[in-house]
Amino acid sequence: CHGVIKRIAPDAEIIDVTHGIPPQAVLQGALVLANTLPYMPVGVHLAVIDPGVGSHRRALALRDGEGRLYIGPDNGLLLPAAERAGITEAHELANPAYALESVSRTFHGRDLFSPAAAHLARGVGIGELGPPIDPEALVRLELPEPSFAEGALHATMLYVDSFGNIALNLTRDDLDRMGVVPGTRVELDLSGERYYAVAARTFADARPGDVILFEDSYRNLSVAISNG
Repeated sequence: CHGVIKRIAPDAEIIDVTHGIPPQAVLQGALVLANTLPYMPVGVHLAVIDPGVGSHRRALALRDGEGRLYIGPDNGLLLPAAERAGITEAHELANPAYALESVSRTFHGRDLFSPAAAHLARGVGIGELGPPIDPEALVRLELPEPSFAEGALHATMLYVDSFGNIALNLTRDDLDRMGVVPGTRVELDLSGERYYAVAARTFADARPGDVILFEDSYRNLSVAISNG
């Protein structure tokens, strides 16, 4: 993908966010993209987690209200990031002039998405890539919401990162609603298995081996084992 981009747009500066998303983990990729984009310069954002490659799923080019451009599959991957500033344009990648001459059935990241991103980086208008799509018709992911019942907070594990931290669909506001402050001991119930954790501000607030509940670098809550 890098090679294809550089052949079309030699002056493009490429920043890799991550190659560490597990295969088929569209939801995790969507959340990582949405979390990291505020720290990235405005540009062309290419994201490919594409279990439906070769099927009837559409290939997309989007523009948001900040002027960021997005390239990727229509499977929900791009939308949590793009909808933060509002999607102002959506187009299907359908113009063969902005794809490789031969497009494989199984590697659209190289043959379709990367060329489109490179041409956008060179200044090609998004409307040149293909016909417009109603943003309301795009595929959206179902993001799990936490719930409260009988003094318990029910959360969903969104993903586990490379350090083993378990990201939850919770924020500090959810803990505040439960009256949980740093230092509070909480009980975690995972499919009937119970663990005890300490609400902590940093890993150093707990002893090595302790389970902690903490606010991560994207202001979401995660579960980890201190130094473990």
